[in-house]
Amino acid sequence: MATVKYLALLRGINVGGKNIIKMADLKLCFEKMGFTDVLTFIQSGNVLFASNEKNAIKLTAKIEKELSGKFKYRSSVVLISYIQLRTVVEAAPKGFGKNQDAYRYDVVFLKEPLEPGEALKHVQIKTDIETASAGKHTLYFSRLICKATQGRLVKIISLPVYQNMTIRNWNTTSKLLALMEK
Repeated sequence: MATVKYLALLRGINVGGKNIIKMADLKLCFEKMGFTDVLTFIQSGNVLFASNEKNAIKLTAKIEKELSGKFKYRSSVVLISYIQLRTVVEAAPKGFGKNQDAYRYDVVFLKEPLEPGEALKHVQIKTDIETASAGKHTLYFSRLICKATQGRLVKIISLPVYQNMTIRNWNTTSKLLALMEK
């Protein structure tokens, strides 16, 4: 049976001193679940792995149950296949990620069943500072670095819809794809 490459984006770990999980422990947990080629990337909960399971909903439920039990927190995972991540990077808006001296670029990954169009309805932006657009599995945000604190992206974390989102900057997103392609 062919394996599928996945990226598990864990929400709410190692942020603000809460839900601290060592990457070595996280890697071991994924290996004990039977996954192969397990690799963690930076401390914010990015786990690359391979699995024979092709049902993403079933796989997400398995991972969340194991993580919640092992690490004693309410786990929430956004699961992305290699093909989905490649689409996210390739389908980014024109120029996205190209002017990192002036703009900060973020990708908001959505947890099913939240759809990009629906998520975008909840997001307000200041058009002179930031942009937001919907992708196939994500939202793309850019904002002027010099006025980033005046933007509204930071307010997204206070919205109920945020429980079905996780944010990674463009550099991390691009690096994760490169790691999956190795």
